[in-house]
Amino acid sequence: MVTQEQINRINELAKKSKAEGLTAEEQQEQQKLRRLYIDSFKESLVSQLENTYYIDSTGHKKKATRKK
Repeated sequence: MVTQEQINRINELAKKSKAEGLTAEEQQEQQKLRRLYIDSFKESLVSQLENTYYIDSTGHKKKATRKK
């Protein structure tokens, strides 16, 4: 899970990147934090979808399945 501090740091690095550019070390940190954020987002979405149900036309509750 991504903390608020990490989100704030992502935003700080994005602003600095636009304003004056980042050092190589800061670019690596930004990539690491962005990857952490994306992975956390995906994990949360998958978890939510795994617990999603719908009511079919006959009125039965069915678990949503993943399309292939």
